[in-house]
Amino acid sequence: MRAFVQPRFPMRAFSTVLTRRASMAALGAAALLVGCSGSGGAGNAAEGDMALGAPEGAKVTVVEYASVTCHVCAAWQNEHWAEFKTRYVDTNKVRYVFREIPTPPVPVAVAGFQIARCAGEDKYFDVVHALMSTQGEWQNGGDPRDTLFRIGNGAGLSNDRIQACITDPEGIAAIEARAEAARKAGVTGTPGFFVNGQPIVTPGSRSGPSLADISAAIEAELAKG
Repeated sequence: MRAFVQPRFPMRAFSTVLTRRASMAALGAAALLVGCSGSGGAGNAAEGDMALGAPEGAKVTVVEYASVTCHVCAAWQNEHWAEFKTRYVDTNKVRYVFREIPTPPVPVAVAGFQIARCAGEDKYFDVVHALMSTQGEWQNGGDPRDTLFRIGNGAGLSNDRIQACITDPEGIAAIEARAEAARKAGVTGTPGFFVNGQPIVTPGSRSGPSLADISAAIEAELAKG
């Protein structure tokens, strides 16, 4: 995995998205997890989990800790998500759980996660994946507000609804709580993958754990009696 390099973005232009209170709360979460590499422990079902595939209690559960502003997470999605989903999620061989970890620039990550949740469970992953795939828009000098609102609009949210979602104090507090839970579980960065609680690491990879390593762990668990 590659160490996280915080991209430059026009904070002044983005400042109108978050209230000062919301922004400070988001920055509190940043103190918990500020990198975009590494891994750690993962427990059982947690408050706020978003999942696809097999139902809770499945023989194999794959947990991913990730951020919509993490470039390594975006690389994993680009390289591996489609095949992983086809092989394991669409076939209900595993329960795939996504857990939110806001990484720098934290206000953008928090806003993105808020919009994804406001879009509803049926559109949550579409929004998350869209945000990851468009990181280059604001990393290269664009206004992240434009990207956030365009993706939110595409998910059926009005501008007023998006603004309300981004600044919702209860939602921000929930993100902080999830980040704290991840910290207590030993998670130190993103993307972090766990198969039935066991961390999967591919040394030297620049896009998180390889699909081959994740698949080997999944198949080993599926083969157990």
